[in-house]
Amino acid sequence: MSVAAGSRQLLRWHLYPDVAALHAAAVRAITRIAREAVSERGAFHVVLAGGGTPRALYAQLPAVDANWGAWHVYFGDERCLPEDHPERNSVMAFETFLNQVPVPAGQIFTVACAQGAAVAAQAYAARIKGVGDFDLVLLGIGEDGHTASLFPGAEWGTGERDPAVFAVDNAPKPPPQRVTLSARRLSAARVVMVFVAGAAKRAALAAWRSGVELPIGAIRPGSGVDVLVDPQAWSIEPF
Repeated sequence: MSVAAGSRQLLRWHLYPDVAALHAAAVRAITRIAREAVSERGAFHVVLAGGGTPRALYAQLPAVDANWGAWHVYFGDERCLPEDHPERNSVMAFETFLNQVPVPAGQIFTVACAQGAAVAAQAYAARIKGVGDFDLVLLGIGEDGHTASLFPGAEWGTGERDPAVFAVDNAPKPPPQRVTLSARRLSAARVVMVFVAGAAKRAALAAWRSGVELPIGAIRPGSGVDVLVDPQAWSIEPF
């Protein structure tokens, strides 16, 4: 779970007066990154975050002007629950965003967990094998510093030979079975954006900033990490 010796996480902090401003800035950034990717490479490969923080953000995306046919959508992690379970990250993404836009169904890559986390992880690894660096990876941070389904004290997959996707069998929060992209694979991105909002995230954010070894700290793309923060999560004055 440790980060490779000598590596360093480059962080850029973006502080907003409230969560609405954070979401608006994120929507503008996602729209710009998508347009640039399509213009330069003909496609936009984006990894969506799960959890509660991005829900309101995703709900704003259908209103933007985008070349949806060029989008390729992946998930940073998934909870091994029935396909229509409301706590699956894919269900949340479809309800708030994907059902309202014409991204081709064959370009939305959900995680099928019916045969268990191990089989699902192998299948998802095969599915993304031909994908190079993602254009954009969206992440959140949990109250314990986890990101995707990479938890403190567990495997993070930071090594060059670690798998791109692996199964989680004993997650400390339900459900215990999950599938997650590794820290190495999440770091293989042109842009990584982390959303941190709410007072409940304040301690985790402070620990991250002080250098405590956390899963979120293992995400280390060469271009650095953009962290979008609201004032409730930011613990040092002035904001």
